[in-house]
Amino acid sequence: MIEFLKSIGIANPSGSGWLIVIFTFVVAWVVTWRFMPRVRQFALKVGWADQPNARRLNKEPLPNAGGLAIFSGVVAALIVATTLRPILIQEVQVQVLAILLGGAILVLVGFVDDQFGLPPLFRLLVQLLAALLLVAVDIRFHAAFGTALDPFWGVMLTVVWVIGVTNAVNLMDGIDGLAGGIAFITAMSLLAVSAQNPQWAAATLVLAALAGAALGFLRHNFYPSKIIMGDAGAYFFGYVLAATALLGSLKVTTVFSLVPTALFLLLPILDTTQVFVRRLLRQQNPLSTPGKDHIHHRLLAQGFSQRRTTVTLWVVTLLCNLIAMQVQGVSPLVIGVTAAGTTSLLGFTVWRRLRAVWKEARPAPINPGQVP
Repeated sequence: MIEFLKSIGIANPSGSGWLIVIFTFVVAWVVTWRFMPRVRQFALKVGWADQPNARRLNKEPLPNAGGLAIFSGVVAALIVATTLRPILIQEVQVQVLAILLGGAILVLVGFVDDQFGLPPLFRLLVQLLAALLLVAVDIRFHAAFGTALDPFWGVMLTVVWVIGVTNAVNLMDGIDGLAGGIAFITAMSLLAVSAQNPQWAAATLVLAALAGAALGFLRHNFYPSKIIMGDAGAYFFGYVLAATALLGSLKVTTVFSLVPTALFLLLPILDTTQVFVRRLLRQQNPLSTPGKDHIHHRLLAQGFSQRRTTVTLWVVTLLCNLIAMQVQGVSPLVIGVTAAGTTSLLGFTVWRRLRAVWKEARPAPINPGQVP
């Protein structure tokens, strides 16, 4: 067993750390999955829901408070994990707390925006502050161009990366299951990379919780969804993925140094880029102009169903992540195990969701004494 764990890149297979990582994943998965129906019931009761309109695909009010359950699942898992095995390295503690604090701020802002609406400039300012929080605890790009402006360029690249990814994941949240699946696939891939290096303990722990929460959420969000994550959940997913991708003291010597990191989130980045360019060419504000100009909208317009669109873009995301892992120097065995594990867990979750849908749609049996 130990030899197999070594072969797939576990940094310390003889210790209990990898078991804690698995336990963190499971706790986040179960807490999010079980807590989501209660959040849905309360959201419907108090009116936390997206109303149908020309831009949205839902035909009836759809609860948009799923982000609260996702955040709760991640925090609960990390609390339990650190209780069982306290993080003794102060730097790791600070990094985990900084990611959670920045994520909590964005969950709050996203939730308020979901219910009442906030100006785009205000949301952007909060995202800037959350990005600078990461810089303050040295979760950042480290520019090494050999100039006196290297620290400045490192901060600027970090801010652009965090804000860009945060909004890119949010903009991908247009159809059931898409953003949650992208977050799960990316978290699993980054987890496989970080698990091979004991110095990336903060990333490993947070990614395990994030992947578990994403999977628990998908149990209720794959088409037809019963609840959506809203801006609160999308901001949280994007911010945490952006932050954990930066862990590991990444050195940037050329623009091409960013490519291995960007490959993990290539689909959201490309989608957001093309949307911004198209809206600017139409002389529209990219931050506040709604529209059906995303990749998933184009697939729907070509006749794809929501399920087929979601699964197609999941496959694209998985391929991008597998390529990113290869570029990072991950062994073929680890890449294969990651692909198999990610696909199996997604397949199981989708099957359970569809089974529940088919069960709900099945007509109730007629009692022998009942008049048809």
